[in-house]
Amino acid sequence: MSYIQFDKNQLINLEYALGKELIRSNRAGAYASKTIIGCNTRKYHGLLVVPQPGLDNENHVLLSNLDETVIQHGAEFNLGIHQYPGGVFHPKGHRYIRDFETDPIPFTIYRVGGVVLKREMLFMQSNDRILMKYTLLDANSPTRIRLKPFLAFRNVHKLCKANMDIRDKYEKIENGIRMRLYPGYSMIYLQISKAAEYTHVPDWNYNVEYREELKRGYDYQEDLFTPGFFEFPIRKGESVVFSAGIKQVSPQSLKRSFTAEVNKRIPRDDYENCLINSAQQFIVRKGRKTEIVAGYPWFGRWGRDTFISIPGLTFVPGNIKTGKAVIDTMIAELKGPLFPNIGEGHESAYNSVDAPLWFFWALQQYAKFSDTHDKIWKAYGKKMMLVLDGFRKGTDYGIKMQDNGLLYAGEAGYALTWMDAVVNGKPVTARQGLPVEINALWYNAIMFSLEVAELAGDKSFIKRWENIADNIPAAFEQSFWSTEKQYLADYVDGEKQCWSVRPNQIFAASLPYSPVSEEIRTAVVEKVQQNLLTPRGLRTLSPKNEKYKGSYAGDQKQRDNAYHQGTAWPWLLGHFAEAYLKIHKASGLAFIEQIYHGFEEEMTEAGIGSISEIYNGDPPHKAVGAISQAWSVAELLRIKSLIDEYKK
Repeated sequence: MSYIQFDKNQLINLEYALGKELIRSNRAGAYASKTIIGCNTRKYHGLLVVPQPGLDNENHVLLSNLDETVIQHGAEFNLGIHQYPGGVFHPKGHRYIRDFETDPIPFTIYRVGGVVLKREMLFMQSNDRILMKYTLLDANSPTRIRLKPFLAFRNVHKLCKANMDIRDKYEKIENGIRMRLYPGYSMIYLQISKAAEYTHVPDWNYNVEYREELKRGYDYQEDLFTPGFFEFPIRKGESVVFSAGIKQVSPQSLKRSFTAEVNKRIPRDDYENCLINSAQQFIVRKGRKTEIVAGYPWFGRWGRDTFISIPGLTFVPGNIKTGKAVIDTMIAELKGPLFPNIGEGHESAYNSVDAPLWFFWALQQYAKFSDTHDKIWKAYGKKMMLVLDGFRKGTDYGIKMQDNGLLYAGEAGYALTWMDAVVNGKPVTARQGLPVEINALWYNAIMFSLEVAELAGDKSFIKRWENIADNIPAAFEQSFWSTEKQYLADYVDGEKQCWSVRPNQIFAASLPYSPVSEEIRTAVVEKVQQNLLTPRGLRTLSPKNEKYKGSYAGDQKQRDNAYHQGTAWPWLLGHFAEAYLKIHKASGLAFIEQIYHGFEEEMTEAGIGSISEIYNGDPPHKAVGAISQAWSVAELLRIKSLIDEYKK
């Protein structure tokens, strides 16, 4: 019996099944994603979604879906399901589903009369290819299977409409066909492990609807191209593998490849293994580069998310070399003292004040897990000084160290911290001035640099920075702490202090080097726990605040306004747990373990076997946003690591 369980009686219930989604990726950044019953509800869903270097380097949906039809005695039973205008679902193949499980790979059992068919889905790690394996478990009469592919050939952020520019020609290849619908795209190769009859009937399937895009206020209707269909007989006990990829394969190798890939999988047989499995899916290798995808299905690489995610995704599971490779990849793109916040190459935006500071924290974690404190300065000292000196002298976006040692950041119209939502060109939470977590990270970065510089004997660096480090705690407390309120201001700009209760103050209590006393750290943890803690993350704003928004819903403007105004973020729990355990030590373990294990029930919700980007601030804290987020998974794994440390 699989660890991840679904109510078999509810699988035919659309409201139950359509909210449960699968994501499987490979190390090249390609992925397959769909709901557990096969109905696509997002424009981001697809069975073969791959980067297109010949176009824009972004992910594109090539194979959107694949309908299977069981044929017996001339009667046809279509197992597919699509939504059309008016809430119409056609065909209604979900009615034939009798079971669905995800371990070791996702599989569905269909029963049509006397036919019992098993379909297994496998996205290959080594190349951009989806394999669908069909096994006829039972049948009383001769049976045939028909496979009808639905092609999109468009960017994941856009939708396809019927057009005259499409290339509907195909070429025969061994046990299949190949096509390229538009210039610049990869060729798609559709092949089957046994000889199959292909009938070319090019047509458009109009007005397929994606209900999640409708909810999100985006265009939600698409026309998909159907080139034709494959048909083949299948005997009881026989297995046949369908392949869709961007390179041709030998059909005779498909069954062997399928078995070999299954044997590589880490079983999703418990909660922690589900998280470890999910952690692997964010790691992408592009030539000599190793990167982290911030989240699926619509995020790319983000600078701050990368550094925050590295420890949990790589160091905690023991993949030290991978984590170091990610750090080294990012260092190659350092521009002055700034790391790219989003994008790559000429498309990069260097508009994050915290990404360079999280770089220091990632190095701290690397040193901790690899026990290499004495080697850090030699390997990374020049880059560390580049960031510190650049911030000290001043750089883009008003980032500059003040005379008291604190770090100022911000210009009108920009949001430089992780609270970066912008509506109508105006930041929702601009936080220009001295943001509390930026200055906590700044102090931690300086102190860690002094630590490893001292181990390396760099007296010159120590002489230039130790007085600054000595002065920061007093300046920090004077600027942010309120004895009356018993918590830290969210940011300070001149005489203005923002006293909105937000989670950013938790970093002053969680980071390895804290600029405040244990008394203040205790008060901060208590304030955050009382006002912001939920079972699914820390709220971004206290419900007592008039600007609080407890539901993340509506169009993009409405969602962006709620993004950091009450929405709960799981990744913040890692630092809450660290701060809490520093104060309560072993006596706080039971409470933190409760938070960690509380996410176990999420293994069957939203992104199956993973953790979502965000959750509603209001109960019941429903999962919203991206269905699988790197730093959400990473920080839960790091919480588990912290629990294990304190248990020792």
